[in-house]
Amino acid sequence: MKKKQQHGGGECPAPWPPAAAAAAGGGPGQGGGLLRRRPLSLLPFLSLRDYVFCMATLLLFCLGSLFYQLNGGPPHFLLALRHCLGNSTYLDDHGPPPQKVLPFPSQVVYNRVGKCGSRTVVLLLRILSEKHGFNLVTSDIHNKTRLTKNEQMELIKNISTAEQPYLFTRHVHFLNFSSCADVLLEIRIFVQLHHAGSSHDPTQRRFGGDQPVYINIIRDPVNRFLSNYFFRRFGDWRGEQNHMIRTPNMRQEERYLDINVCILENYPECSNPRLFYIIPYFCGQHPRCREPGEWALERAKLNVNENFLLVGILEELEDVLLLLERFLPHYFKDVLSIYKNPEHRKLGNLTVTVKKTVPSPEAIQILYQRMRYEYEFYYYVKEQFHLLKRKFGLKSHIRKPSPRPEFFIPSPLETEEPINDEEEDDEKWLEDIYKR
Repeated sequence: MKKKQQHGGGECPAPWPPAAAAAAGGGPGQGGGLLRRRPLSLLPFLSLRDYVFCMATLLLFCLGSLFYQLNGGPPHFLLALRHCLGNSTYLDDHGPPPQKVLPFPSQVVYNRVGKCGSRTVVLLLRILSEKHGFNLVTSDIHNKTRLTKNEQMELIKNISTAEQPYLFTRHVHFLNFSSCADVLLEIRIFVQLHHAGSSHDPTQRRFGGDQPVYINIIRDPVNRFLSNYFFRRFGDWRGEQNHMIRTPNMRQEERYLDINVCILENYPECSNPRLFYIIPYFCGQHPRCREPGEWALERAKLNVNENFLLVGILEELEDVLLLLERFLPHYFKDVLSIYKNPEHRKLGNLTVTVKKTVPSPEAIQILYQRMRYEYEFYYYVKEQFHLLKRKFGLKSHIRKPSPRPEFFIPSPLETEEPINDEEEDDEKWLEDIYKR
């Protein structure tokens, strides 16, 4: 009775039985009981049997979850592991793995015409390919536009096997990827030449088979010729080395040949067939495409209608970029804002051809007569381009109407020439833009 009063009237806790004390880790006074019970001290309300039961339940849950995941549940890496270890039922459960969703079109070719602002577009494409993640395929061959049959097949093979979505760019005449398209196209040319009154909607374009979508830009033929003439001789604001490397064998008297003398005295550089330059890029690889005449002109027009999504005009480059952004947003999204960036403008100013002069009116008129097929094609493309602009609500940014000239050619200095078309290492030029 006295002991009960010392504990506040309550009952004393029952002492541990000897077996429990031994299981706890030794006899009294050894201090091992508390140390041995430390793993269970976090859950003092559980007995050892309850603790084992909880661990067993957790293990069963983990195993059940693992079997569930291996039989169709997430995560994906376990499904991939099962697929590698044995896929006897993988395709039955899940079907074939999903294919990469490609934009349309996923194959674009820019067979850029020389001295038509293609350097600007290539520079923009390098930036856009980094930004949008498409495959920009370029070529180290710059001066071979006419290809043999074997070279055509090899190039078509290389283009067709590129990772999609891709945009291939090179100075090369049009390549027809369809095997029988050449025969059909010749039949259509014959029909059109003998039925001049037949109507044709220039906005209707068809793309079939593995034929990629083509884009291009052209400019006033005389302006293009003069730009190339002086660039080969004097280069641009980046220095003398550019043109000296490209024309190392040019004699001094040829380098400083007056443009009027070249035209009026009918030097080879200033006469046909070298003046017949733009049309072959759209006519194709047929030998007759290199001969100035109606056949090459009509073939080029038909190819523009059938295979080119857009052929723009360099004099209206901002509108060209705007239409490209609308037609091919997965390639050209934000292209206009990049083009108007002051850093890009500064780089473009370095490549304007220097020492360019205007020929006399007589010489210009002679050039126009020699390039009459080029001008007929140029104005045909220009009309189509303006038709597209009207369909999309764009107004032409032209100071005054420009009717087809008979005795007048716009001054070569009026055409904005943002950049030249020769391939070079652009890493230094792109460095500042990539840091934006």
